[in-house]
Amino acid sequence: MPEQDSAVSAAIEGELKLLDPEVRCSPERVDALLHPDFFEFGASGKVWDRAAIIDALTEEVASPAPAATVSGVKAVEIAPGTVHLTFDTDHNGRRAHRSSLWRHTEQGWRLYFHQGTLFTPAAD
Repeated sequence: MPEQDSAVSAAIEGELKLLDPEVRCSPERVDALLHPDFFEFGASGKVWDRAAIIDALTEEVASPAPAATVSGVKAVEIAPGTVHLTFDTDHNGRRAHRSSLWRHTEQGWRLYFHQGTLFTPAAD
């Protein structure tokens, strides 16, 4: 299972990099993390392609605070070279369930697909 652990760790590391404001404001760094066929179903309902998401992320202003607080990370290698991540984010009270597929390529682990779904936490 060490190979699977390595794959899962690499995908989680890549996902966290994409949430880092310093990475998000660099077209080159975002480009290196996205698969050539990347697409996303955004929490807003918008469908994003690779070029559009690179433009949108790199237009954000870098700030010292993380882009979002991440919780509940779960990951599994669903096939050789493919890792599925699920996690929640909280960005200034805007909460979303997230799902990502990471694929191993000759260039390393790259995000192939992402989806965000807004949610309101259940009252205690």
